[in-house]
Amino acid sequence: MRAYAGRQGKRPAGFLSRISATLRNRSLTARRNICMSSTPNVSDVSGVTPDGAAWLASAGAAPRGARALWGERPDAPVVLHCGVVFDVVSVPAIFGRRMLDRLWEEGPGSGPVAEYRGRTLLFGAVGTAQRLPALLKWEEWGAHGSRTDGVPPLLCHGAGDAVTVPAPSGPVRPDVVSPARWLVAPDSRSPWLPGPEVLLWAAVRAARSAVRISIFPPADRDANVYDVSRRR
Repeated sequence: MRAYAGRQGKRPAGFLSRISATLRNRSLTARRNICMSSTPNVSDVSGVTPDGAAWLASAGAAPRGARALWGERPDAPVVLHCGVVFDVVSVPAIFGRRMLDRLWEEGPGSGPVAEYRGRTLLFGAVGTAQRLPALLKWEEWGAHGSRTDGVPPLLCHGAGDAVTVPAPSGPVRPDVVSPARWLVAPDSRSPWLPGPEVLLWAAVRAARSAVRISIFPPADRDANVYDVSRRR
């Protein structure tokens, strides 16, 4: 984005409109054949496959160490580095659910997504942490800066940062609510990851939906679980 701005000298016109048009024209069914369960089975919310666990471990300083830890303590969260395999955008849990709903209902779907201690962690393509704040600034400076009204501060974790993610296994006890869990679990060694433009689009759409439904109480946190364990 910075390179584009330097070449053109001005904000690209209709940026979000072009993103919206592109995403509307994509078929969610064609891109990602996924089942979204409205009555999730809490015992298999995780859905992390061995390939997904290997992908997560590859982001750690010692991939073998992460796998060994999960072998001994399958329910243990682990700290992983950002900026090599993925970046992470952290948002308040409720707003993150709204972003996730927009991504699946109107957009191309999402990459892996987790909840940890009241935050939603959206995994994005490497470079997202650097570019997303710049895109938000362009929107704020432009003629339609109000589009970003209602978007809470987005914590972007990239190169040099680390995040705590849930363990690959599901909860040990179905009746225990864990502070860390997967909403969209990684299931391959190369999962699709959204870029900063897609996440900006989802944040703006989530902010608009929050305005429309603000007179209602928050939806139950388990209303939608995006379980990729039944993708194929």
